[in-house]
Amino acid sequence: MTGSSPAASFTADDYRARMERAARAAADAGLAGLLVAPGPDLVWLTGYAPTADTERLTLLVLAPDRDPVLVVPTLEAPDAAKAAGAPALTLRDWTDGKDPYAATAALLDGSGRFGISDNAWAMHLLALQRTLPDTSYASLTEALPMLRAVKDAAELELLAAAGAAADAAFEEIRRVRFGGRRESEVAADLADLLRRFGHSQVDFTIVASGPNGANPHHEVGDRVIEDGDMIVLDFGGLKDGYGSDTSRTVHVGAPTDEERRVHDLVREAQEAGFCAVRPGAACQDVDRAARAVIAGAGYGEYFIHRTGHGIGVTTHEPPYMIEGEEQPLVPGMCFSVEPGVYLPGRFGVRIEDIVTVTEDGGRRLNDTTREMVLVE
Repeated sequence: MTGSSPAASFTADDYRARMERAARAAADAGLAGLLVAPGPDLVWLTGYAPTADTERLTLLVLAPDRDPVLVVPTLEAPDAAKAAGAPALTLRDWTDGKDPYAATAALLDGSGRFGISDNAWAMHLLALQRTLPDTSYASLTEALPMLRAVKDAAELELLAAAGAAADAAFEEIRRVRFGGRRESEVAADLADLLRRFGHSQVDFTIVASGPNGANPHHEVGDRVIEDGDMIVLDFGGLKDGYGSDTSRTVHVGAPTDEERRVHDLVREAQEAGFCAVRPGAACQDVDRAARAVIAGAGYGEYFIHRTGHGIGVTTHEPPYMIEGEEQPLVPGMCFSVEPGVYLPGRFGVRIEDIVTVTEDGGRRLNDTTREMVLVE
């Protein structure tokens, strides 16, 4: 994982509590323990993000009733020792030429089922399986999908600040000239604005104009934006280690009646999805509420993605707002609500806010207008 780290916002005690919570969750799920490789889970649990992606094994070992241990290459141990969560764990370093898997195996029981972070290298997992043939493994997302889903007050504050920074970027970008410029130029402006308002990592700046708006994950290119274009803007990244992600759809000049009608429909669907957010509701209820509005207007086949995804130390993580996801909403969960309509070869509309579950409903972390914005 690159970009800013949330370490400055949390103490060793915060990370200790997270590791203890994760170990308890593993036991409750019938796991012998958790193995956490570099990536968002390791950052969330320890505050440690290695400075480089490397083939050398780095692995946090968590098991019930045992102190947490971070297996780390000797040459990277000094950096690991500086992590905010380092006082809450034991460092076990290994030198080049030694077998890191034997060192890791010594920390585990010889058998059992372990959760392992999704982005662990296959070579490391296969080596552990060879070293401990009586063990089995499940991806962390499969075994503990809600591990990072419920945010505490400090995390919510960081997510709100990231959302406010993204809102500030939108308020600025809506004032620039769109017509006659390339999508890539506007996207570069958006990235610069996110950094100006405090983002250290920009994950995406989608500028999808005219027919490109019908592709939800359009890669910006050299298309010149024209008068009469509908433009989907979707942008976000990390500020102080926590994510932003918002979408608004703007229009160059006056829209047609159909364009305004579809935009109003998506805005109504987004509001319906937001109003479905409350403790105890299922994730799929948010998707159903938004999708029902669009389907009821005859555009159901053009809403081609889930209604939302979780957000935290990454911009996409569980929970997911999609049919079949029966996970109940809990206060502190944060996720996007982002319905859309995509008409192939013509235009698209998407409106997205990050929402957090409160004790009695939901709260938006994005506050810019959801009305159609006209740009030059």
